[in-house]
Amino acid sequence: MSAVIQVLAVITGLTLVSVGLLEAFAYKNQRLYPIFLIRPEDTGAVRLWTVNVGFYNIVWGLFGIAGVVIANSGDVATGRTIVTMMCIAHAILGIVLVISEPRLWLSGIGQSFLPLVILWLIFTG
Repeated sequence: MSAVIQVLAVITGLTLVSVGLLEAFAYKNQRLYPIFLIRPEDTGAVRLWTVNVGFYNIVWGLFGIAGVVIANSGDVATGRTIVTMMCIAHAILGIVLVISEPRLWLSGIGQSFLPLVILWLIFTG
């Protein structure tokens, strides 16, 4: 796995962890309304999915970082596989986000862009 792929995978992982923390713990913050589209009166109703989606992103991000660590520990095939799975998942999830809520097109692009770049590098390199 090239250094570029590893750096991009760690950046993607850290981004997922950061966004996951915001989703799980800061979804009530109205400064984040442009990202989450959650109105103050809806925070109680959406708590379950925001916390769960937040932790999904945290776990996927940790998987991506772990994949890089595993690859650097000598098991390159396993590390690359874990990074590939993270990227496939988030490329698909970014597309689903845009389809399910077109107003979040920028978030969808943000979610799927680096994973698609990483996948391209993995499969063409």
